[in-house]
Amino acid sequence: MREIEALQQQEEMEIEREEEEEEERMQNLRSKATELLLREDYRGSIQLYTQIISLCTSKKSPDAAHLSKLQKTLCLAFSNQAEARSRLLEFSEALRDCEEALRIEKSHFKSLLCKGKILLSLNRYSMALDCFKAANLDPQANENSDVVNGFLDKCKKLEFLSRTGAFDVTDWVLSGFRGKVPEFAEYVGAVEIRKSEISGRGLFATKNVESGTLLLVTKAIAVDRAIMPQDSAENAQLVIWKNFIDKVVESATKCSEINSLISKLSAGEDEESLEVPEIGIFRAEAEMNGGVSVEKLDTGRMLSILDVNSMLEDAISAKVLGKNTDYHAVGLWILASFINHSCDPNVRRLHVGDHVVVHAARDVKAGEELTLAYFDVLSPLNNRREMANNWGFLCRCKRCKFEDNVHETREIEIEIALGKGLVDMGSVVYRLEEGMRRWMVRGRGKGYLRASFWEAYSRVFGSEKLMRKWGRKIPAAEAVVDSVVDAVGSDERVVRVFMEGLKRGGINGGVVEMEKAMKLGRGIYGKVMKKQAMKRLLQFS
Repeated sequence: MREIEALQQQEEMEIEREEEEEEERMQNLRSKATELLLREDYRGSIQLYTQIISLCTSKKSPDAAHLSKLQKTLCLAFSNQAEARSRLLEFSEALRDCEEALRIEKSHFKSLLCKGKILLSLNRYSMALDCFKAANLDPQANENSDVVNGFLDKCKKLEFLSRTGAFDVTDWVLSGFRGKVPEFAEYVGAVEIRKSEISGRGLFATKNVESGTLLLVTKAIAVDRAIMPQDSAENAQLVIWKNFIDKVVESATKCSEINSLISKLSAGEDEESLEVPEIGIFRAEAEMNGGVSVEKLDTGRMLSILDVNSMLEDAISAKVLGKNTDYHAVGLWILASFINHSCDPNVRRLHVGDHVVVHAARDVKAGEELTLAYFDVLSPLNNRREMANNWGFLCRCKRCKFEDNVHETREIEIEIALGKGLVDMGSVVYRLEEGMRRWMVRGRGKGYLRASFWEAYSRVFGSEKLMRKWGRKIPAAEAVVDSVVDAVGSDERVVRVFMEGLKRGGINGGVVEMEKAMKLGRGIYGKVMKKQAMKRLLQFS
């Protein structure tokens, strides 16, 4: 009997010693993992937290006291591992870790905070707000009130912006773009994706909108910027392109939802067979892949997708605000990638930080496809065809079809091309206007042709000598500007002619002229600023 008791005591002592050794090992692992996390060695800390989680889950039927301690260790390990993964932008796995931690302790402060930050990064503003509200109820929130309240305020603001589209960059513009770039949220306005007669799928207006109306705001999946050196621009572009590709691949690898969205883009082949995605998956709060696993994109398809869908910030149809104007940049803005080209475009882009803001460049009717200018559409038909060919397509828009039937303009095109600055542009404008009268060109057709020969019009309107000679024989600048904007939307060069005309005429503050200038400006910059900021950008003094 005594021998049995002695053996039992010995076993208990061995178990106790093993538990102490295990606890010491666990403590060492926790200390090292925390140290690595603080040193921002996130990959190393994840390896150690994985070991801690494995040790905790492999324990066999511990007693109640030990189980409670084990659960706390496990909860903290999942929470810290989520933090490390979120720092590496591995949001999908980080969210899973947060869920595991909250399954153990549903009100765990650190896990709720981490989950909220991840959801905020994924544009799920309402869900993030719920997390921060729950975290705010924890006693620990008292020690971190500034942090939690900061996240609560940010979530409320972004949720409001994503719901209303009430963005305002006025103060930033008036400050000369100093300070932080204004915060933008994901926003999807009155648009939907449908099959397009232009190419594949396109973005369409779901209601009538006036010039300047905000249609969508979205952040780049990835963007790479650099100042272009004049002596090695081509090499610099290749470096930017490679860096951009690496960033996109990394984002798609780390986040299954980003991979899912990219997979919906065209690779330039078999356009007609592509599915038309619901616009809802691009809205804030959307579960992007609906929990369905999406196969990782292979390198070849990824490169094809980026070749077809990437955008340059400093494009002809875009304006870049702030310090990024000094940089050459390429990025991927997924929803904006569905917008096809037309030579009579009706939307423009505004770039603010890493966000693109797409707005109507002229009045748009419900059901009308939204289109951008991929190249300079203030050019004659043959020039545009050459540029379209460089992009790898033939434009068949209404404007191109119309101009293709007006054969008489070919002679004017050739004369301008051969003259190289020696041609009397007043004569060109006069002959074109007389020609349109003889050919009985009406309405938007006049705008199309005036846009095609805009170089001639702008030279005439910008020259006092030519205006003295031809001013009474050709339409007023305001009439030409109106018809061009109605045909191809607002363009900075067109608006500049209008503004210079006002200044030459000494008209700077008339109510009618001011409102006209504001409407033209909204076609370029959108309705994201008040009049005083628009006046600053238009140099209206």
